[in-house]
Amino acid sequence: MNKPRPPSLPLPTGPMDGVDESTWMDVIQKMDEVYTRLIDDEVELEKKNAELEQSQQFIFSVLTSMSDVLVVCDDSGVIEQANAALCELTGRPEEQLRGTPLYGLLADAQSQELARAAMEKADAPRAGEGIELNLLDRQGQAVSVDANCTPRIGERGRRVGTVWVGRPTAELKRAYHEMRAAHEALKRTQQQLLHSEKMASLGQLVAGVAHELNNPISFVLGNVHALSKYSDRLRTYLAAMHAHEPPAVLDEMRRKLRIEHLLADLPSLIEGTLEGAQRTADIVHGLKRFSAMDSEERKPVNLVDVIERAVHWVQKGLSTPIDVQWAGGAPCTVMGSAGQLQQVMMNLLQNGFDAVGQHAAPRIWVS
Repeated sequence: MNKPRPPSLPLPTGPMDGVDESTWMDVIQKMDEVYTRLIDDEVELEKKNAELEQSQQFIFSVLTSMSDVLVVCDDSGVIEQANAALCELTGRPEEQLRGTPLYGLLADAQSQELARAAMEKADAPRAGEGIELNLLDRQGQAVSVDANCTPRIGERGRRVGTVWVGRPTAELKRAYHEMRAAHEALKRTQQQLLHSEKMASLGQLVAGVAHELNNPISFVLGNVHALSKYSDRLRTYLAAMHAHEPPAVLDEMRRKLRIEHLLADLPSLIEGTLEGAQRTADIVHGLKRFSAMDSEERKPVNLVDVIERAVHWVQKGLSTPIDVQWAGGAPCTVMGSAGQLQQVMMNLLQNGFDAVGQHAAPRIWVS
């Protein structure tokens, strides 16, 4: 930048009393230096003003683009500055908000009391503290705002005001409730899918389990028929005894009805019947436990027992037997759901059986 030069001063045409020419030249040189310094200071001042204007424009653009509301108050709670988000929320321009108390923007007495306590707190944290306030919107309705109150510190380290930054929580709460409802619906759908998969797996085992149930039930039925015949023989023999038949007749009937063999065979028949009934009850109980909906409770489960039941049931449902190499070994206890673990194991076994079923000598290893 070319600096203007000061106008040249005319030299005196005649001698001056007490002032020679060299002194006059020094005065002119000093004036020129002062004028040059003034020009430099003016250029520097213009540069600082341009930088300050750019900084103000940057701060204004940041405040304008903020989606959160921002309010700057003095130490008495009077608004000194507000951003565009607050003006949009309240429906009032910044010129109208500036110079008014912050409490006029709050919807209820509780919010005013919380804001007053936060601004009057002497030991307020520099990082600020979160407070939930209710602001009045442009329709005069209360809007919940999650606000952060931060002290504004002056040059001497004293608190000269407060900066409030807040975000309306209505949208956040609505989104949270929608997300929670979607999560609950997802959990219900997951439980329904899990139960459907269980029933599908159970359907594949019906034929094998029916065959497995047929053995103990047939055994029980055979024993019951035998017990029915034995009952008829005992009834005939007891009727003869009550009729006081001669001992010879009773001996003949005892031999003919094989009473001694009958009495010796009764304990084994009863024991076998109970064993078959218990086996049937165990099978039915296992099916009910597998097909029932699992609760959220986690219990100690022996994986060895789970795998043995899964191997047994899946093998029973196969039309062609497949060799399974499995040695249980020591118990292996984990916390979980026995029904879910058994379903997982049965699915894995069924996948393995389907994969090797076309081979000449299929075999499955479980470890």
